Amino acid sequence: MAGSRMKLELSRVVLEKGRLGVLKGLGKTGQLSLEVPGCLLHTHLGTVPHLTQDTLYTLSTLPSVTQVTLSNIAEHQEVLEEFKDGFRKFAGLHDTVLYCALHDPATLCPTGYTTNKTVSVWGSGGRIEMTVAKFMALQKAVKPDWYQSMADGETWQTNTSRKRVRKSVDRSLAHLDECLLAHQKSEELEGVEVFGVVEGGDILEERVRSAKETAKRPVSGFCVDGLQTGSMDQALRTQLLSAVTKELPEDKPRLLQGVGRPDEVLVCVEAGVDLFEGFFPFQVTERGCALSFSFNISPDPELAGRAPPAGVVNICDGCVSLLQANLKTDNPLRE
Repeated sequence: MAGSRMKLELSRVVLEKGRLGVLKGLGKTGQLSLEVPGCLLHTHLGTVPHLTQDTLYTLSTLPSVTQVTLSNIAEHQEVLEEFKDGFRKFAGLHDTVLYCALHDPATLCPTGYTTNKTVSVWGSGGRIEMTVAKFMALQKAVKPDWYQSMADGETWQTNTSRKRVRKSVDRSLAHLDECLLAHQKSEELEGVEVFGVVEGGDILEERVRSAKETAKRPVSGFCVDGLQTGSMDQALRTQLLSAVTKELPEDKPRLLQGVGRPDEVLVCVEAGVDLFEGFFPFQVTERGCALSFSFNISPDPELAGRAPPAGVVNICDGCVSLLQANLKTDNPLRE
């Protein structure tokens, strides 16, 4: 948005797509930053699953951005409004940037409940229907540092018709315009960043249209939705991502929703994605499994401190720490 403190500084671009850099100007003071490619800290109501706060803060490296979702928070709106100091203080979060998304990436949402005026989220008590007015009231109660605009993301299924996909793009753009208008009129949301949502299902033309139109709006970044794991094969996802990122400005971050598998993340980084949701370690732990990476490592003191060669992507330290912490729980693990 105009006057945004958030700034993406790129230090390297590989093959005109893969990006290395730092997202600066984060948080209320603008003093926090996040390396890209990077991940967000996945939480359920502000708490990292399977980890106590004491255990969490013993980790040496954590993502500087904590993700919360309206699917978990919406049913507590009245409590937050009465509390008045926002979700960060309510949940006891410290020294973190708060990002508010619409849906929990670790939970599959039912489809068929979106209209021209509303979207639905699913909490522990069932479906909660939200208009733009209710959505924005929730953002005022949560008081995030940035949030995802309301969007119609129910086109990830492979049998979705072209007409339905087109309607999804139109609805998402209309929701974005309404959210931006309400945001600009709100004193409570002054200094808060808005991310526009790129939809379009598996139809290339609609993906490009959504990206172009969303980029025309005064947003601080972009969420690419509807490409989650299981919705399509990797080759098609890469093709769509490459087309989308080509239409987006280079100085704004791109967050891909619903993709967390390490092999898929690396491919998506090569396609121009900057940020990912950190829910995959939670899913692995819930299955009672562990991740094991086999690498042939030959330590060389002369290479210490040097940047990796072009085309080589480092796994985020925060992701590794979260995975290690999850594996230290009492859950039964198997290979």
